[in-house]
Amino acid sequence: MTAHSAEHINENALPIIDIAALRNGDAGAREALGKEMRAACLDRGFMYVSGHGVDPDLQKQVFAQAATFFGQPEKTKLAIDMTLSPHNRGYERLGGQTLEDGSPPDLKEGLYIGEDIPLGHPRLARSDFNLGPNQWPEGLPGFQDTMNAYYAEMLSLGETLMAGIALSLGLPENYFSDFCHEPLTALKLLHYPPQPANPEPGEKGCGAHTDFGGITMLLQDENGGLQVLGADGDWLHAPPIPGTYVVNLADMISRWTNDTYRSTLHRVINISGRERYSIPFFFSGNPTHEVVALDVCLGDGASPRYQPTTVEAHMREMYDRTY
Repeated sequence: MTAHSAEHINENALPIIDIAALRNGDAGAREALGKEMRAACLDRGFMYVSGHGVDPDLQKQVFAQAATFFGQPEKTKLAIDMTLSPHNRGYERLGGQTLEDGSPPDLKEGLYIGEDIPLGHPRLARSDFNLGPNQWPEGLPGFQDTMNAYYAEMLSLGETLMAGIALSLGLPENYFSDFCHEPLTALKLLHYPPQPANPEPGEKGCGAHTDFGGITMLLQDENGGLQVLGADGDWLHAPPIPGTYVVNLADMISRWTNDTYRSTLHRVINISGRERYSIPFFFSGNPTHEVVALDVCLGDGASPRYQPTTVEAHMREMYDRTY
């Protein structure tokens, strides 16, 4: 297949899982949901999630604010350039990242937002990796309030999904509660211009990669472009489905489960001919939390494939490899 071709997704590719039971279901419904999530985690580690409870009007506001921000002149956006922040917060210019080795820079621009922690806060004495104050754009009414409200919703959804992952592993629902306390997170607003008619060889909106941390929750606009590597090496379109998030496991969960669960390559190619916006939220857990192969993933005398680590050490290792 060519670099840009892909099979259209079907009902047997990425499952659609209603997680409402994690919010208000009985024990039997939650156990059944855990089994659904387990099947997805064992397969590609990708799933669509409905029943998440996030306000669709808030989602629309986030997209509208993102479009307003990225529609500003480059000079205005560069006033909060990421290079001005030691905490990986702020604007990343078009072509500022290359996620796939040997490919041209990614055809996207982004704005990176996290928990707003002021300098001098006691938490920064324990760990300052990707923690600190945000860089907020000026002159955009409602922008900061909208993003803070959405951040709070996604933080809660991340905790809910980690409870589901615990159930999927046959663990107590609150097994990951310490991991979810004061987690490393990143809310990223992404803008993909239309793919040019004559792109450079290998040029993509976002090159093939796996995510670093725990779980990723992706809100897509209607234009699509996400592709997930299939079991046979073909790329599967993962189009937007109204009312859902695309949720995928990242490298740390794969490591934690001794590769029982999957962290799968994915990429973005914006062939819609229109501007594309997407809003991923990366949930990576408490920086000091230990990541040691889970006993439930060491059956039949299997040995741990990875040395024990912490969330922060794992994330630093991933960043060092990539950057």
